[in-house]
Amino acid sequence: MSAVLRARELARLPWRGREIQLEYQWVGAARSATSPVVVFLHEGLGSISMWREFPREFCLAHGLPGFVFSRYGYGNSSPKPRDERWGPDFMQRQADEVLPALFAAVGIERPWLFGHSDGGTIALLYAARHAAAGVIAVAPHLFVEEISVKSIELARGTFESSDLRARLAKHHADPDSAFRGWNDAWLSPEFRDWNIERDTETIACPVLAVQGEDDEYGTLEQIRAIARRVPHAVLLEIPDCGHSPHRDQPALLSAAAGRFIAGHAGGR
Repeated sequence: MSAVLRARELARLPWRGREIQLEYQWVGAARSATSPVVVFLHEGLGSISMWREFPREFCLAHGLPGFVFSRYGYGNSSPKPRDERWGPDFMQRQADEVLPALFAAVGIERPWLFGHSDGGTIALLYAARHAAAGVIAVAPHLFVEEISVKSIELARGTFESSDLRARLAKHHADPDSAFRGWNDAWLSPEFRDWNIERDTETIACPVLAVQGEDDEYGTLEQIRAIARRVPHAVLLEIPDCGHSPHRDQPALLSAAAGRFIAGHAGGR
């Protein structure tokens, strides 16, 4: 199976009365009628480049075509205006409004969704209301925990007092857009009651929910809540692993996710 690593492109989408541009890239195996596309959904500070080589290496290892993109406000996609504040429904908007438009623009149908952190949450929200082949949800958030708030508050202090902004600028055209969109939303008082547990009950596709046992942004109750609401979900709790299993335990995560996708190749 031939491999592909195309240059990054821009998708132009109408959204909420304006046009936004989203950078994307195809990686891994060439697309075919028999291989589902794996769409990678990044974390709250992520982008195409923040994934590093994981999407490409994962897709090549398992013979799958992959699609990586930077959400609105991140990477080289359209930045958010400085005075724009994201409400508690910002991940739901991505799942219900942006993703369907993006998939239509690039010709993706019933993808596998491989999401990390906020991206894992968006993957679950999408699968709850739209057609998906399956979900790999890595360190997703379903509700707010004190450990999450404390770590996000710590990140704000680091952003304001260290070289974090400069480091983020290597991955984002507007690092303030990337950081403030995520950080301000999560730390807003109205976000404390945010909870999507009931939303996940309608997910019918296969779900592999993964979390590191040492995750500094959430307890294992996050993925255990998925198992209570989505009985067919499979859980993977990884020891010696923090919030980013694709960095801390990439080989283990790749093998487990690859097996899971292959095991559901015929559809649920």
